[in-house]
This record gives sequence, structure tokens and C-alpha cells, in this order.
Amino acid sequence: MVIIIRAVLQKTVVPALVGFIILGFLLNLADSQWAIFGEESHWVFRFLAKIGIITLLFRIGLESNVRGLLSQLKKASFIWIGGVVLSAAFGFITASSIFNIELIPSIFVAVALTATSVGVPVGVWQEAGALQSERGELLIDTAELDDISGIILMVLLFAVAPVLKESGESGLFRHIGEELLFVIIKFTLFTGFCLIFSLYLERHITEFMGRYLSQPNVVLLSLGFGLLIASGAAYLGFSVAIGAFFAGVAFSRDPKRVQMDSSFRILNELFSPFFFIGIGLNITTTSLLPAVGLGTALFLAAGAGKIIGHGTPAYILGGWTSFLLIGISMVPRAEITMIITERGLNLGNWAVTNSIFTAMVLVCLATCLLAPVVIKMLLRQWPQNQEL
Repeated sequence: MVIIIRAVLQKTVVPALVGFIILGFLLNLADSQWAIFGEESHWVFRFLAKIGIITLLFRIGLESNVRGLLSQLKKASFIWIGGVVLSAAFGFITASSIFNIELIPSIFVAVALTATSVGVPVGVWQEAGALQSERGELLIDTAELDDISGIILMVLLFAVAPVLKESGESGLFRHIGEELLFVIIKFTLFTGFCLIFSLYLERHITEFMGRYLSQPNVVLLSLGFGLLIASGAAYLGFSVAIGAFFAGVAFSRDPKRVQMDSSFRILNELFSPFFFIGIGLNITTTSLLPAVGLGTALFLAAGAGKIIGHGTPAYILGGWTSFLLIGISMVPRAEITMIITERGLNLGNWAVTNSIFTAMVLVCLATCLLAPVVIKMLLRQWPQNQEL
């Protein structure tokens, strides 16, 4: 079924993850009606979903062009900061002020909305032959900054949320400072190790493996190193998902050596859909209808945060064409957004309720469905084969 969904949706602008989430929801409906899954089946799905998170974030990290990002950091960060701040602000205000959601769930919503799914607009830009234009490269760099900042904010959020739950709102500044400092020190040491590994060890390890092993075994062993780094992140109190992302970044010096090999593609295509299927399985029918209103409001907040936040500095750099193309291309939410929301749901209702989780799924589905259609029309109107 996964293969059929991927094959069908590849012929459209709709990302395959939309089909996977819907498949998971349909399986949940069937299970609620006919009890087709036992406890063992649910355990298997949860296990495969965790493997899916690891391969998914390893791929995202692997595809991060850190050196290319550094070359355009000044311009990309100018566009990035506004989108992150406004998306978080609009999300938090919508949740807390308009829907009277409590502080911690509102913070989860705000952090989840800061990320962008770079994979959704890239396919449309690539199809239009616009990805190598200056605006296309700027889009990729800005989206990568969004993903990296989303990961960092997720680290801080999961450090802060339990402390905030115990101390209450009055303890926001009194009790959290020390915990945050400890987490920042650990995170700095961990990212420093990944940086040293990438700069001084990865090349020698990969070349040594390439000399004595076949290419599929090089990929598997590289993924094994990635799992070790991810396990190290879990040992330090971060999630394996965060560790997998930075493991991918550590190997991103020469991503084609791993990314383009059929062995890793097969692993990624085999396991990553289970994360999104698991998202669909977590959507309850009782939470679907109540979540429509919140989902609609958060969809508007998500769109406005990116279009205004990213589009305004893009307008300063390149006029209305940049405002619309960059702003709308940053609207889709998917992987990082759902990882933050799903992990919050696993913590309990004090972090993310079923209604909030379902609303965020609806936001991801709507942004992934609508944004590519609009981007495709804009790129037909303004082909990107010229410089800014």
C-alpha cells in the first residue's frame, strides 16, 4: 500500500506523507470498528515509527548543506529570523488567547509552527527548473535554518516543559534558568563532538570503509555510526530523533556518497513512512471534529507567520516576487512539526492533548496540499532563471 501511495502521489504535487497520514487514520478507523490489530501489532507499529523517525531525521541532517548555508548565512538569517519569531508568536497567541489553551500546550504549538518542511516546496521548484536560481538557493538555506532552529527549540522545549509543569507559571524564570543552562552545556558539547567528527573523523572513516567494503555495506556502517551518535544523544537526555539529525549533519560533508546510494534510499523509503502512518493512527475520531476550528485558526496563523515573517525581509531583498515565492514556499509544515507534536502527545495531556495533536495534523495536511499548488502557479508566472 505504501508503494502504491508513493507511486500515485509522485505524479502530483501532493507529498507522499499526506497519503501516509491518511492511510494511518483509515487503519485506525478500521481497527476501532473491527479490532483488526492486537496489542502486539500496535507495538510493532510504534517500533517501526521510532525507526522511521531516526531514518527520516538522519536523511534531513544528511541533506543539510552546512558549508553552503554558511556562505549565505547573512542573507538567509535575515529572512529566517522573522518567520520563526512571527510563526511562534501567531501560534502562541492563537492557542492561548483565542482558544484559551493552557501555557505549556500553547508553547508546544508555538515551537512546532516555527519549522518548515523543505522537501515539499523543493520538489515544485526543482520541477520548474528554478532550484538553482538565487531565490531557489536562498529558499533552501532559509528552510535549513528553520529546521535547525526547530531542532534546537525542541531540545530546549523538552528540557523546560517538565520543570514548568512541576513549578507552574510562577516558576518560569525562577526554576528554569539552571535547567536550561545545564541543557545548553550538554547540547553544546554534543554538537561540538558532531562537528569534530564531521571535520576530522568522518572523511577518514568513510574512505577506509570505501576501500575495504562494498558500497551497500558502507551505507549500512555509516548508518550504524549514526545510530551510535543518536544513542549518545538519548543518553544525554535528548531524543534519538535529535541525535539522528545531528548524525546526518556529521555525514553531510559528502551526502551523495550515502544519500544517492540505493541501499540508503531503500532503508529510508522502507521505514520513514511508518512515522507518518503512526501519526494517522494517533488521530482519534472523537478529536477530529472538535479540532477543525482550532486547526483552521492555526492554519491561518501558520500561513501568516511564514508569509509575513519570511516574505517581508525577502521583499526588501527582491521585491514582491520574492515576498510571494519565498513566503509561500516556507508555509508547508511536516516532519519537524509533527515530531514535536507527537512527542508532546506521548508526554500526556498536560503537554499536547488529542485535539491539539489532531489540529496540528490538519495544519500539516492543509499546508502540504495547498502551498505546492500556489507555488507551482507562481513559478509559471515568474520563471526563476534570473538573478535577484
